[in-house]
Amino acid sequence: MVGRHAARSRRAALTALGALVLTALPSAASAAPPPAPGPRPVVPVVAGTPGAGAAAPARMLRAMERDLKLAPGQAAVRLANEAEAGTRAGLLHNTLGDRFAGAWVSGATSAELTVATTDAADTVAIEAQGAKAAVVGKGLAQLRAVKEKLDAAAVRTATRQSPVWYVDVPNNRVTVQAISESAAARFTEAADLSGQDVSVRISADQPRVLEDLVGGDAYYINDEARCSIGFSVTKDDQQGFATAGHCGDPGATTTGYNEAPQGTFQASTFPGKDMAWVGVNSDWTATPDVKAEGGEKIQVAGSVEALVGASVCRSGSTTGWRCGTIEQHDTSVTYPDGTIDGVTRTTACAEGGDSGGPFVSGTQAQGTTSGGSGDCTSGGTTFYQPVNPLLSDFGLTLKTTSAAAETPAPQDNAAADAWAAGRVYQVGVTVAYDGARYRCLQGHQAQGAGSPASTPALWQRV
Repeated sequence: MVGRHAARSRRAALTALGALVLTALPSAASAAPPPAPGPRPVVPVVAGTPGAGAAAPARMLRAMERDLKLAPGQAAVRLANEAEAGTRAGLLHNTLGDRFAGAWVSGATSAELTVATTDAADTVAIEAQGAKAAVVGKGLAQLRAVKEKLDAAAVRTATRQSPVWYVDVPNNRVTVQAISESAAARFTEAADLSGQDVSVRISADQPRVLEDLVGGDAYYINDEARCSIGFSVTKDDQQGFATAGHCGDPGATTTGYNEAPQGTFQASTFPGKDMAWVGVNSDWTATPDVKAEGGEKIQVAGSVEALVGASVCRSGSTTGWRCGTIEQHDTSVTYPDGTIDGVTRTTACAEGGDSGGPFVSGTQAQGTTSGGSGDCTSGGTTFYQPVNPLLSDFGLTLKTTSAAAETPAPQDNAAADAWAAGRVYQVGVTVAYDGARYRCLQGHQAQGAGSPASTPALWQRV
């Protein structure tokens, strides 16, 4: 393992040592009754959806066309399709309950939404919502329970030879990546799992750390190492930014891209998770901007979680703006320092120094760069720490453009089931708002201008 920080001289070129954790992977309550068949719903594109193509700058669309090998015009169509598919997937998730086995989009423009179920009787209802039905053997909750056994085993078992495991929704299985069959067998046996419960992918690749308030800009830690700013956040009156936990420990000081004093790590979690936030001084102002291609900026509108198969783009101080697709959520990776749970793997490339930088889907924040494999010359895979758990764990509010007024910080004294701006909501959660009840369709942090009544892409009245 390379050391956490490398010394540098102000007279020498600043060495790109931003921590980037790398590994290689392949591409790739009782339930309510099924909804009555009907026409495919028309879902409005609003501030709470993952971002329609019309809202994306031209350079962002061109970068997607380059990295995803899309024809001219397909990137905008793809973003619009992905925004709409997330809402339909949420509706079906809530309807199917324990029978729900995951959802994903596919095709060059993400035109096909597939929803998996454990009951063939749900096929008609799924197809009535304009989705393709996949009948599988295990529900998503069952798959997650299998992965949780691996997570528990990783606490007491060395996993350097089986460094990656994840829920593979399209293939309805949990997969362990290991250097050999025997290594995978030792890990699964420690988790009390049989070969039928887990599939194995053999790979010689090993995770490694490369130590090398606009999202994607460089910042320097303790005058020694470089990472990338993720998303601007606030906590009460303190402004700051989210980034990767392996970039710095609490109390570590930072300087900005211009080497001016910037801030201090307020909290950091690594391993276990890979999340941190830096509080900045009064010389720096939090903005909703993410640095894109050619000096252009993307303005973040929210944090709605995108589906498997959806397009994502990331910004970093080493390789700039790069795009790919989401391969799987809920992935675990073993690094020399320990295991990281709950990250998302993507086909976007990254290199040392890009760590901590932002991933976005359209105008929606997805997460901060944790690590990956390969490089942006030959291509690679990158993991990100999802942003919603980061916001929830540290009590932060994402800086966005979706409200004329600022989104207030999460209110701990609000009624437990009352909708509140600043809270992070997961699919299936029900809230009370203005005398009615609503069920969450897509995971997100509630924004000040996006009440349940005004964001049907995010909330279903029940």
